[in-house]
Amino acid sequence: MKVVLAGAHGHGRHHLGNLRRLTDQGLIELAGICDVRPAEVDFASPLQSPDLGELIAKTGAEITIICTPIHTHADLAVTALRAGSNVLLEKPPAASPSEHARIAAAVAETGLACQVGFQSLGSAAVPALRSLIADGALGRVRGIGGAGAWERPSSYFTRSAWAGKRRLDGVDVVDGALTNPFAHAVATALALVDGPIAEIETELYHVNPIESDDTSCLRIRLDDGFVITIAVTLCATGRNEPYLVVHGDAGRATLVYTQDQLKVELPDGSVTTTVYERTDLLANLIDHLRTGAGLLVPLSATESFTQVLDAVRLAPEPLPIPERHQVVERDSESGEVTHRFLPGVAELTARSAEELALYSELDAPWTAVELRVADTAVASYEWRPDLPPTDSPRPYLHPVRTLAGVEVTQLRPEDHVHHLGVGVAISDLGGANFWGGRTYVKDQGPAWLDDHGVQRHQAFSRLTDDGFVEQLEWAGPGGRPMAREERTVLARPIDGAWALEFSFTLTNLTGAPMEIHSSATKGRVGAGYGGFFWRAPGTSTGRATLPGDEQAVHGSRSPWVAMTGATPEGRDWTLVFAQTADDPWFVRVEHYPGVGQALAWDRPLVLENTLTRRVVTAVIDGRLDAASASAVARDLLR
Repeated sequence: MKVVLAGAHGHGRHHLGNLRRLTDQGLIELAGICDVRPAEVDFASPLQSPDLGELIAKTGAEITIICTPIHTHADLAVTALRAGSNVLLEKPPAASPSEHARIAAAVAETGLACQVGFQSLGSAAVPALRSLIADGALGRVRGIGGAGAWERPSSYFTRSAWAGKRRLDGVDVVDGALTNPFAHAVATALALVDGPIAEIETELYHVNPIESDDTSCLRIRLDDGFVITIAVTLCATGRNEPYLVVHGDAGRATLVYTQDQLKVELPDGSVTTTVYERTDLLANLIDHLRTGAGLLVPLSATESFTQVLDAVRLAPEPLPIPERHQVVERDSESGEVTHRFLPGVAELTARSAEELALYSELDAPWTAVELRVADTAVASYEWRPDLPPTDSPRPYLHPVRTLAGVEVTQLRPEDHVHHLGVGVAISDLGGANFWGGRTYVKDQGPAWLDDHGVQRHQAFSRLTDDGFVEQLEWAGPGGRPMAREERTVLARPIDGAWALEFSFTLTNLTGAPMEIHSSATKGRVGAGYGGFFWRAPGTSTGRATLPGDEQAVHGSRSPWVAMTGATPEGRDWTLVFAQTADDPWFVRVEHYPGVGQALAWDRPLVLENTLTRRVVTAVIDGRLDAASASAVARDLLR
């Protein structure tokens, strides 16, 4: 059979080696190579051209192997199919479900075959393991865990223009650890189970300075509750063969899919290890065309993988892992970084596979977003909160501490469970409750309404030890996008203490003016809360406000206010809040301790396009008086 290879460099060299073997067996003739660069071939004299359609027409190729960048797969596969050539398509098949559907439509239109290059699915170990699961040999199976830990040099991520990219020139690429080098782990795990996917959770990180993930994990839940976890990294020291472990209550099976090795362990202590045969996918495609043999990996069998890839594509941008968690190796002469390692990550991927847990659930230190001042951790940021809808879920800072370690925030206190440390909350934005709890209804009072919104993290455009810039979407009931927020949070040292800078810009997405209301605008006098809000610990003793008492500062438009208190053990603290706007302050100290802005103190605030606010808070050990707090406030906004 005549074969054309699209993409002869990089991984394409592996295909050239396989084509040489099949040529020697008399099965194929390499008739053409499609590439933007000429390729040297010593076992054939293929026609070479960068135009795939033209090349297929000239050579009459019956099979086209596509081994090109991920984002080119759909166009080239459709071109080959419509030119009359069957396709062996490298994994991942496409960069999105819509691209996958384009290829599927061309397969249906032409009646030709498309085999996807998940080579691990050519192993006889996969149906053998499926049979073990189906026959109950392992008992009731509670889940499958996958782990992979490889070492890749820095040059791996600069080997091509698309390497390490989530998108290139506005086009989805999705070249990450889960979707490319360890795509086989995901695809093989999915091939062991049946049933639709109900939910996909992702945690994406990068050690190297790239756009995509090099250290990541995910959890797939099927409709019947079955769980698959995959944890992988390209930042280990050395190569650890990736594997899948099937957890049953009457045994376990471990498949090292790169070696076609299946180990079965039963409660009686017996251990059986079998190495299975593997069928080459190109040979299988040839057999399919000649004899009608079934394809081992037809395009239709990879739809669930593409669903997982799409979850990665749409997930928040991967988080950078701070350099303090890395081991960096440099070239002794040039000083350039040659490797970045993540100590202990291979063991962490193994724990994930064993416990069916995500990295954050295993308390990996680099999974937490922390603010640090002078190498002291002063605040944690929860950007994916697990909260009930009635809390109006939103990212928040908690705990926040003084330099001496005194905690000055509280999360979900009994008096107001929807108070969440430090963040932005608005009781009524365009009719949606982004504060949490009950909604104040005019002439009626507080009522439980189905009006709660959610603030969803979209991406960190900057994330370092001293702060971050975050993009969020504010979605109302039913998921309707209502506003976009850019949030900037920075921690910086000040004399003997530290300051938290918190800025946010809200952009109206509705296409019409939106009103910001508070309970006060609906008739509850003094309840003008909404905007930046800091909930201090309710266990604090000796609470007081500055420059006057609660009655004096509540509703004032002073450039600053302060709150002081002490822990039950008697450790004093002071918070000095300074604002750049002229909003009234919302202050509570007697019933509970909290300070925030009042964007709509006694009348609605209309949000036509954008709204920007900035509050800087000094976090201080000890108790300040009014004069000292005023001096601190003057310095905060300089």
